Amino acid sequence: MKADAFEGLLEKAAAEGKKGAGQYFTPRLLIKSIVRCMKPDPRTSADYKICDPACGTGEFIVSAYEWLLGETKNGADLDRPTVKRVKNNTYFGQDLVARPRRLALMNLYLHNLEPHISLGDSIYDPPPGTRFDCILTNPPFGTRGANQAPTRDDFTITTSNKQLNFLQHVLTTLKPGGRAAVVVPDNCLFADQAGEVFKLITEDCDLHTVLRLTNGTFTPYSPGTKTNVVFFTKGYPTETVWIYDNRTNIPGITKKDRPLTKEHFTAFEKCYGKDPNGGAKRKASDSKDDRWRKFSIAEVKERDFKLDSLKWLRDESLDDSDDLPPPEQLATDAISELENAILELNGVVALLENGG
Repeated sequence: MKADAFEGLLEKAAAEGKKGAGQYFTPRLLIKSIVRCMKPDPRTSADYKICDPACGTGEFIVSAYEWLLGETKNGADLDRPTVKRVKNNTYFGQDLVARPRRLALMNLYLHNLEPHISLGDSIYDPPPGTRFDCILTNPPFGTRGANQAPTRDDFTITTSNKQLNFLQHVLTTLKPGGRAAVVVPDNCLFADQAGEVFKLITEDCDLHTVLRLTNGTFTPYSPGTKTNVVFFTKGYPTETVWIYDNRTNIPGITKKDRPLTKEHFTAFEKCYGKDPNGGAKRKASDSKDDRWRKFSIAEVKERDFKLDSLKWLRDESLDDSDDLPPPEQLATDAISELENAILELNGVVALLENGG
């Protein structure tokens, strides 16, 4: 009961806007959908580890643990050594800011967990020695603090784009055979160096699924941000990328009239299938309204690995000038484009300063 009450307070604080915890909060319905697809199961091996390198208040970790309880009759099916290991040595996280780290520790303590939650910068600090079987994360949006590219030897692509660097960090810290689900904004799929990073991912991982989220999914925390979830498994190259378009011609989420519900993810989860590594038998007809398509790695390569260009549904709102997106969405789109331009200009400045 205390844990539920604390989570409710976190959600209420997030809804207050920038002065609340919104910058640290991911919609719980989205988190639970991702967890149901990923099945982060510590029973798989005696050294199974789950991590969120941008953990905020710890909601991904909480949901991963709650999923396990749901699979084991509230933990009754777990033997004593497994219970102890799950409590003390399964869940890991990190956050840059002290306040959300403290909130995460309290949140997880109230769920009877004693996780490893560190304070630090996941993309600028050296990577941890620990490697993980499952990574679930939503890196911070925006370009704040992203003026300089990290100088990490394990980062193949040099960029100041925070989300692209988080993807490289995840790639480093996954065990071979480990899987990840990462929430990324649209500009992470078309930014100047997005193609380079996703080329790297498709070479080292099976980038099997991309979920294009409904506009407004992060309402009221960050209502205008357009987002996606990329799912990949490390250890063998990509052959096919399946994309589920849960955005085109779907009414945007609003706080009162069209709130986010579990049903927003039901059709996607059915298409995703029961294999957390994306290996279930899939076919385009699994989606009755043509929202589920596969693209060969050759097709992805033709588009320079920029996944945002892989679209097939006609956006009907563009045909009607009276049906333009709301002003806050247009403003957010403009901000996103400007932030991307700033990142590219910073890259040019860095090259000039280095004599390039």
